[in-house]
Amino acid sequence: MSLQLEKSQTLTNLMRAFAGESMAQMRYILAADEAQKQKFAAIARVFRFTAEQEKQHAKVFGGFLSDFPGMSIDIAAGFPADNTCDMQQLLDLAANDEDAEAGTVYPSFARIARDEGFTDIADKFAMIGAIEDTHRKRFAYYAELMRSGKLLRSDITEERWICLNCGHIHTGSEPPEVCPVCGVDHGWSIREAEADMTFANML
Repeated sequence: MSLQLEKSQTLTNLMRAFAGESMAQMRYILAADEAQKQKFAAIARVFRFTAEQEKQHAKVFGGFLSDFPGMSIDIAAGFPADNTCDMQQLLDLAANDEDAEAGTVYPSFARIARDEGFTDIADKFAMIGAIEDTHRKRFAYYAELMRSGKLLRSDITEERWICLNCGHIHTGSEPPEVCPVCGVDHGWSIREAEADMTFANML
């Protein structure tokens, strides 16, 4: 089956995806601001890192919409209102939202696009859905660390912690309360192995 994109369900799904990714980016920026306010600087960077990826996803979907300037595309969809000051809840909600995208929304959009003959769009839905699953795992990981009281504590006595402000490395089951080099509090510390999840859009 092959349709003109303008007359397809896929066009509506592209707009839903574009709107969803745009809102996800803003939700994560707001969550990062809240994390920074609460002195969870490392968690703030995780949110900003993910927000930058959501922005790129929105650009991919927006690119497919570029042939329809001025067209109004009606969408009927529910979007999460994840506005809270509870950091544990923010991480849990983000993981749940990403799970829905990765497990239900984008696989459905990919199937519809493929059925309608838009193979390239179907591939993008599928690939971005897989990326959203990495977001789910990331948020779920930090949510569980926070829930178990291990965000800044490890069972490994030789854990390596990096201060994201100055780069100081500390070895131990916990990072120092105050970085001995630059003086920021331990909320700037993250396990060295996790530091690659914080590099985009630095604070």
